[in-house]
Amino acid sequence: MRPDTEAELSAAIKEARGPLRIIGGGTRSIGRAQGDFLSTAGLSGISLYEPGALTIVAGAGTPLAEVEAALTAENQRLPFEPPQMGALTGKTGASTIGGVVAANASGPRRIQAGACRDSLIGVRFVDGRGDIIKNGGRVMKNVTGYDLVKLLAGSQGSLGVISEVAFKVLPGVEATATVVVHGLDDQSAVEAMSTALGSPYEVSGAAHDPARQTTMLRLEGFAESVAYRSKKLQETLKRFGDVSADVNADWTAIRDASMFAGGSGDVWRISVKPSDGPSVGAALDGCKIIYDWGGGLIWAEVPSAFDLRGVMGGIKGHATLVRGQGCGPVFHPEPAPVAALSKGVRRQFDPRGILNAGIMD
Repeated sequence: MRPDTEAELSAAIKEARGPLRIIGGGTRSIGRAQGDFLSTAGLSGISLYEPGALTIVAGAGTPLAEVEAALTAENQRLPFEPPQMGALTGKTGASTIGGVVAANASGPRRIQAGACRDSLIGVRFVDGRGDIIKNGGRVMKNVTGYDLVKLLAGSQGSLGVISEVAFKVLPGVEATATVVVHGLDDQSAVEAMSTALGSPYEVSGAAHDPARQTTMLRLEGFAESVAYRSKKLQETLKRFGDVSADVNADWTAIRDASMFAGGSGDVWRISVKPSDGPSVGAALDGCKIIYDWGGGLIWAEVPSAFDLRGVMGGIKGHATLVRGQGCGPVFHPEPAPVAALSKGVRRQFDPRGILNAGIMD
């Protein structure tokens, strides 16, 4: 099914006689959802863009590339640097803005600008009854009522099918520089990243590649400011080892985790306290990993059906299976009280249990 209007989407859900598998561009599809495909690709187009008000509104099926192109033309951007997951997942569809919201997809800049949900100011969606619901607004001052906007972000289509989203945006950046520290082990790299993030130099990206022993700290802004902060940050990090600056460093691979493209192993997305990042790395010794978010986000490629959660032992955090068959649930099991609350919320929005049924299994 591919409805072209919100009314058609509502009718399709009301008339459904079994589970529906929600899909946008298909590049972020994870989990074990069951049922007939329901595509939001027909709900496409930018309905409102006011550069002066720093707001944009688009249909859920609008390609992410189209939204970003419109913003770039006005020297603006989505603050949270949404990743493109097609290379990692091996899927060739065009990522949609609704899929970005459903996954709460956020890139390296999350440590500075917040997650996708923090830039989302309005949403329209159709719940499991087929009711059309609006929450938030099209401008920042009109965000009122229950904060369903935040609830829908990251819900993986299990609470409702998103039909339209509204974002606050930010001006583009004039210059970028990356301070690189060479030769650090994981523990030293996390310490260096924590030092950089705790400095006054406004780091917008902090990543570490253990295979190359390369630690990257990104600075963005006006050219003169970036040059000054880059120099100062290099001085601050000198005690960690060999430090240099690179104005052409490409953060796309970090953002998209594309270094895992084409692999045969399972890929997991692990979130922990940055200080626990090296412990995860030690537990996954011999596996290919990348640290982002100052060590708080770890991408890992492990052998198929590897018991990653079991190996992590008592390390607090959560792990999500992004590619492969995995071992255990796709999403990290919730504590019993939280699981009961989550189940109750889903029951309220989708009493028939038809929206992405089984995705959390």
